[in-house]
Amino acid sequence: MCADRLRCYLAGGIPPGTTHRYPGCRDPRPPRAGVGCLLPGGVYFATESPVWGGGRAFYDPELPGPAAARAYLVTAEQFADLTAQEMYREPGADLDLRPVLSSGRQHLGPGRYETLLHVGERDGLPMLTFTAPWRAAEVDGVAPSAGYLRMLRSGLGEAHGWDVDRSGRHLATLPGVGRWTARSIAEL
Repeated sequence: MCADRLRCYLAGGIPPGTTHRYPGCRDPRPPRAGVGCLLPGGVYFATESPVWGGGRAFYDPELPGPAAARAYLVTAEQFADLTAQEMYREPGADLDLRPVLSSGRQHLGPGRYETLLHVGERDGLPMLTFTAPWRAAEVDGVAPSAGYLRMLRSGLGEAHGWDVDRSGRHLATLPGVGRWTARSIAEL
């Protein structure tokens, strides 16, 4: 949800709070639009991120929700390159999106962020995201790091206009958040 983080995926760079450099997309232009949205389902934290040093956020359309999100209008090429970077692959290969558009789900591989989901439509355009192939109940929760929560909290503010207290309350309810409370997240 955080625009600064997305810029690093598009144009290349190091997101605030990490030391990982993203190579960027073949087309580094910013998204043509971005808007906060709510998706059916929810978000949970699991697996260990080598970039953030804690649990990663995953979307599970079967969790109670809604899931606070941000929709960006990017090209199919940019979406392919964003997906590749989240899978720690070099950008540059196009994705055949027909399977996900027709069935709602497409597995690119067994790992995290290797499952594409068609989560709805907005202004006549498909909304796509990527997540893990497993559901929240099928994996142990892993608490996120302070830096990751700070970035997510910032994104909630940008996308939905939530203040740090509301963002903290929201994030503290997500499965896998561990020891984090609404107050400790707000104080980051």
